[in-house]
Amino acid sequence: MYSKMVSLRFPEKIVNEPVVVNLVKKFDLTFNILKATIYPRKEGFMVLELSGHRKNYQRGIRYLKSLGIKVDSIGQDIRRDEEQCFQCGACTAVCPTGALHIVRPGMEVLFDKDKCSACELCVAACPARAMLVKFNRSLLY
Repeated sequence: MYSKMVSLRFPEKIVNEPVVVNLVKKFDLTFNILKATIYPRKEGFMVLELSGHRKNYQRGIRYLKSLGIKVDSIGQDIRRDEEQCFQCGACTAVCPTGALHIVRPGMEVLFDKDKCSACELCVAACPARAMLVKFNRSLLY
């Protein structure tokens, strides 16, 4: 199984097309939408984790590009400021991948960077503002 986070920038002419559904039906891929901004008659932007067999993944990416969708791998810089964090655990309640989790019985909050999908939910939930998540700016603008 191959899995990768990608950003998709849709031209306005295909925003209303079932592009992601076709990735599932035509290429046997699964997806998890992490972020999406799509409006009618405007350019759309989506960040998703795309998974499947490597050959199907590559075929799916070629399909997206053939539609005029700009596809980029997500570059991310994710870290936790250990000095800021006071181990409250608020971030663990919103983390969809388990990258932030509590180790019992010590109640220590651990951060597994490899599991992080950069969804940014922990940034909003952290009262200490200890989570620092930055996407590669060239992918977002």
